[in-house]
Amino acid sequence: QVQLVESGGGLVQAGGSLRLSCAASGRAFSSYTMAWFRQAPGKERECVAAIRRSSFQTYYADSVKGRFTMSRDNTKNTVSLQMNSLKAEDTAVYFCAADWGIGLALSSSEYSYWGQGTQVTVSS
Repeated sequence: QVQLVESGGGLVQAGGSLRLSCAASGRAFSSYTMAWFRQAPGKERECVAAIRRSSFQTYYADSVKGRFTMSRDNTKNTVSLQMNSLKAEDTAVYFCAADWGIGLALSSSEYSYWGQGTQVTVSS
């Protein structure tokens, strides 16, 4: 069982930066694939970044590539999402997700554990 708690959301102007963090409790954090998803009103939840347990394999959605960076610290049981050059279309609720044995999964249905979400609002 894994509990996830996100922090770091807020309101920022276009072009600005935010850093989201996700703290995980539970066992074997280093074995989990971790991901950040986002969901805007009226849209499906989409994976914006994912990282495997070794940190050697990562995924970024084309819409955030070059602007967002996901990292993990297995000694602190945390993952982060550094978001730079934010755009109005990045506005959404951002969720941290985790699961084990799924490789670099990109579908929300692959993940069993979810945080409560944190709102990111980018004003244009």
